[in-house]
Amino acid sequence: MSESTVLLINRRQHDPELEERLRAGQSKPTPHGRFRSLGLGLITGAADDDPAAIGTYAAAGAAFGPALLWTAPVTFPMMFSVVYLCSKLGQVTGEGLFAVIKRHYPRWLLFSVLVGALIGNVIEAGADIGGMAAALHLIVPVPAWAIVLVITIAVVLLQVLGSYTLIRNIFRWLALALLAYVGAAFLAQPDWATVLKDTFIPHMRFNAHTFSMLVAIVGTTLSAYLYSWQSNEDVEEDISLGRRRLTDRLGTTPEELRHSAKDIGIGMLFSNIVMYFIILSTAATLFKVGKHDITTAADAAQALTPIAGKLAGVLFAAGVVGVGFLAVPIMTTGAAYDLCQALGWKHGLHYPPAEVKRFNVAIAIFTAAAMLLNFIGINPIKALVWSSVVQGFSTPFLMLLIMLTTTNPKIMGKWVNTKAMNILGWVTTIAIFGASAGLIIAWLK
Repeated sequence: MSESTVLLINRRQHDPELEERLRAGQSKPTPHGRFRSLGLGLITGAADDDPAAIGTYAAAGAAFGPALLWTAPVTFPMMFSVVYLCSKLGQVTGEGLFAVIKRHYPRWLLFSVLVGALIGNVIEAGADIGGMAAALHLIVPVPAWAIVLVITIAVVLLQVLGSYTLIRNIFRWLALALLAYVGAAFLAQPDWATVLKDTFIPHMRFNAHTFSMLVAIVGTTLSAYLYSWQSNEDVEEDISLGRRRLTDRLGTTPEELRHSAKDIGIGMLFSNIVMYFIILSTAATLFKVGKHDITTAADAAQALTPIAGKLAGVLFAAGVVGVGFLAVPIMTTGAAYDLCQALGWKHGLHYPPAEVKRFNVAIAIFTAAAMLLNFIGINPIKALVWSSVVQGFSTPFLMLLIMLTTTNPKIMGKWVNTKAMNILGWVTTIAIFGASAGLIIAWLK
């Protein structure tokens, strides 16, 4: 690689073409007056409430009642900071997260993070496929194994044959399936006075069970697959706007960052509201009648029916299925992005399938591996419990890496974090480390 190429990539302020656009007030060309699509943050936020997360939130409500409702407003700014920083990273560098890690960090770090991300994505996708099948089985009397197979085939075909624009538009509509949980919570008829108190006055018991649940909540709200997905989604969005060369994607504008911040803020708020109402719906029903042992979203849907009525159970199950068709492709495609970027393979949803064969094969392999977890005797739900706790430990280090990257002027140029964003980002990083440390202390005691 020539010295000029290195300067172009690592010190974009030395790029004459980019500098000319910066002086004109525009970091990257916006063809035909088009702007970034709305709803990218909504897709990421909805994917955060995948069937595995729904199971975690339902378990929290069933085990602790409304006592953990305060975790929703507390995690909202953390979710925003993580996703916004990843979005900015993709916009400024013009590359996905793992491409940036490969370019600027040692190979041992790249592949250490990659292995953890791939394992986590596949396990969670497998649990989500199983959760979707179990929930759909409650509505349609079809054998669960057949549903698992149909879901897997449908997901692979969507990713391999669908264009980025088609997939983005489908995902935006699927996100609305999560509104079912708002309806389910109101049908449960909670005690609103207690709800308000537990929302704004945090209280908890200091024991291993509580800390385990908090780490699981933090791990699932800040899942590692969201980090790479958001950066890759922004790169795909740039390409859909005609910015196909890396030099056209380098840098950003204040207007685009403000647009992304609003979009991500709305998406994370949507995700957080859904999380809140899932905890509320199970707290007002299952916890109230002493049914505390819930391990999956399908368990929650089934248990809700005799307590809150058939409609509440159907709404809960429908939400699991709808968001599952959004979340599973994001996990398996995200894993394919990560692998291809780490190995330098051509990749992207905007390419015809014949041009990115290894990318599509990776998608198919990761999706098939996720499906097989439901057939080879490995309980994906039990695996998910450990995966959630592992993510609670691994996510802090990934967040630390993102903070170090977005504060590095050699990588971000003039777009390093503002003081306010640095404060929010570092507080989030410290909070994630604190949750994991608290679990270790509780275990030692």
